[in-house]
Amino acid sequence: MVAANEPDIPPLIELHGLRKSYGGQGGEPSVEVLHGIDLAIHAGEFVAIVGASGSGKSTLMHILGCLDRASAGTYRFAGQDISAFGADELAWLRREAFGFVFQGYHLIRTLDASHNVQVPAVYAGTPAESRRERAQALLERLGLGDRAGHRPGQLSGGQQQRVSIARALMNGGHVILADEPTGALDSRSGTEVMALLRELADAGHTIIVITHDAQVAAQARRVVRISDGRIVEDRAGEPAAGVAAPSLDARHFMARMARGVAHSASWWVDAREALGSAWRTLWVSRFRTMLTLLGIVIGVASVIVLMAVGQGTSEQTLQKMAAFGDTHRMSIRPDTYGTRGLRGVLTEADVRLVAELPNVDIAMPFLTGGAMLRANGTDSSTALWSMGHQGTRLFNWQLARGVFFSAEDEANIATVAVLGSAASERFFAGRSPVGDYVLLDSVPFRVIGELAQTGEPEGDNLVAIPFSTASRRVLGTRHPGLIQVKVHEPERIGRTVAEVTAALTEAHGLKDFAIANNPARVRQHNEATRQQSLLLALIAGISLVVGGIGIMNIMLMAVKERTREIGIRMATGARQRDIQRQFLTEAVLVSLVGGVAGVAIGLAIGVALIYAAVPVIFSIRAMGLAFGCAVATGLVFGLMPARQASRLDPVVALAGE
Repeated sequence: MVAANEPDIPPLIELHGLRKSYGGQGGEPSVEVLHGIDLAIHAGEFVAIVGASGSGKSTLMHILGCLDRASAGTYRFAGQDISAFGADELAWLRREAFGFVFQGYHLIRTLDASHNVQVPAVYAGTPAESRRERAQALLERLGLGDRAGHRPGQLSGGQQQRVSIARALMNGGHVILADEPTGALDSRSGTEVMALLRELADAGHTIIVITHDAQVAAQARRVVRISDGRIVEDRAGEPAAGVAAPSLDARHFMARMARGVAHSASWWVDAREALGSAWRTLWVSRFRTMLTLLGIVIGVASVIVLMAVGQGTSEQTLQKMAAFGDTHRMSIRPDTYGTRGLRGVLTEADVRLVAELPNVDIAMPFLTGGAMLRANGTDSSTALWSMGHQGTRLFNWQLARGVFFSAEDEANIATVAVLGSAASERFFAGRSPVGDYVLLDSVPFRVIGELAQTGEPEGDNLVAIPFSTASRRVLGTRHPGLIQVKVHEPERIGRTVAEVTAALTEAHGLKDFAIANNPARVRQHNEATRQQSLLLALIAGISLVVGGIGIMNIMLMAVKERTREIGIRMATGARQRDIQRQFLTEAVLVSLVGGVAGVAIGLAIGVALIYAAVPVIFSIRAMGLAFGCAVATGLVFGLMPARQASRLDPVVALAGE
C-alpha cells in the first residue's frame, strides 16, 4: 500500500492543455467552455471538482468519463493517450474503468433494481448467474437486498441513488464519477450517499465528485475549484491512509483493452440477453406493443386465410371437373376449312382410328340434340345425349338405379335409355323409372337406369341413349357431332393431341377438325388460380408492409422516448452494436409475436370458415411464408431506428428526456 500523492506513482488520469468548444459549424460562432485544463488525479484519490453552474465542471466530467471528447489537448489514462480511441475502445474503457453516479440517478425505468445494477456486467459478457449473485451482494451491502425486484418508480430518491452506486461498482468501479450525487436528495439521504463514497474511497476506489455544494466538497480529500472553464484552485485535503496500486497500469492497459474490445459472447448468449431485455421492455409498454402488433397480426392472418380459401376454392372446382371426367378428357369436333368456310365431317371410322393411338383410354362418338320426352302423361323438351357404352367411365357418372346400356345394346341399335336424376324426378316423381317406357319424339324407349345426382343441371337434366340408336332412329345423322376422348395420363396430353392431329389429318387429307383440350384447361385453371392466390397474398402482404411501417414508426418513437436510456447504456459500457442489437431485437420480437398470433388467428378463422361450409385448404408453405415475411418485416423496418439509436452521442443521449 502506498500513498496516493507520492511523486513516484504515475497519475491514473492526466490532462494537459485540455480544451472544449461547441459550435463553429454552419456559420454558428464557436464557444469555448474549457480553457486549457491541466489536472492530474492519482489512483485512490477522493477529489471534489467544485464550481458554479456554467463553470464547465459537468463538461469536464463528461470528458473524464469518456462520454465526450476534448477539442484540443491531451487526456492520458493509465499513461495512455485516449484521444485517438475509437467508439468501441471508449465503450470498453467506460465499462471497465468507470462507474457513474448521476444527480438524476439515471436508472432504466423498465428494469428492476437488480437488472439495473447488472447492466454494465451484461455488456462485459459476465455469465447471468454471476451477474445476479454480484448484483444481489452489492444491493445487500448498500441496504437494498429486499428491494432487488422493485422498479425505479417504486424506490425513494435515496434508494435509487444507492442502486446507481451499486451499478457503478458492478464491474469494479475503479474510478467513480459522481455528478451532484446529493443534489436531488434530502439531507439524510445525502449524508448516507456521501458516507458510502467515503467508504469506497477508503477501500481504494478513485472518487471524483462534481458539485457546487461547499459542504459536499469539504468531505473530499482534495478540492479542485473551476471557474469559467479554468482551474482556479487545487487544494489538497486530508491524505489517504493507504490505497491500492492502479488496477489499470500502463504495462498491461493496451493489451487488456485489445482483448476486451475483441471479446464478444457467443451469438446465443448475445441473442438470449437481447431477447430477455427486449421482452422486459415490451412487457412494460404492453398496450402500445399490442397496437404495434396489430398490423403484423392482420397481415399474417390475411395471407393464411386468403390463400387457404383460394386453394380450397380451386380444389373444389377441380373436384367438380373431375366428377365429369374433365381432368382426363378432350373432345374432337368438326371445323371449317378452306377459303369458302367448308365444314369438316367426323365418322365412326375416325373414332376407331383415335381409339388405337397410345395414351387413349376411351374414344367414342358423341351426339347431342333436343327431344320431346313423354312419360306418365307429362311432356317436356329434354336434352338428349347419345354416346358409346363407356359413357359412365368417360363422364365419371354413378348409377342410382339400374344399369347403363352395353356394347351389345349399341350394336343392336337397342331403344334403351338412362335418365338423369332431375329428369327422373320430373317424370316419375321419386319412384324408380327402371323398366318403364318413355317416348322420345314418338319412339318408345325402355328405361334401364337412372344416374346419381351430379350437382350440375347439365348432367342431371338429360336422357342418355346409344349413339347408334340416336343416329339412326332419333337425330337422323350418322356422323358424330364430337369424338369424346379419355386419356390414361393427362401429363402426356400435349403429345396425344399431336398424335391425334397427325392421324386425322392424314386420314382426311386436310385438317378439318379442332381439338378441345380439357386437361390443358385444367392446367390453365391451376395457373390462373395460382396467380390469383399470389395476388391475394400480395394484397394481404400489403398489411404486413403497413405493419412494418407501424413497427418502424413505433421504434423511432421509442428511440426518441428512450434517448436517456440509450445514454445510460452507453455510459455503462454498451457498444454501438450492442445498442443496435437491442433495438433490432425489440423490432424482431414484436414481429415474431405478431407472426405467431397471426398464424393462430388465421387458423382459427379458417376453422370457422370450414364450419360455415366454405372450402378451405391450409398450406404449411403459406403459413411459413407469412410468418417468415413477418419476421423479415420486423428486421427490415427495425434496422433504421436501431442504427439511429446506436449512433447517438452518449452526452447528447444522457441529456435527452
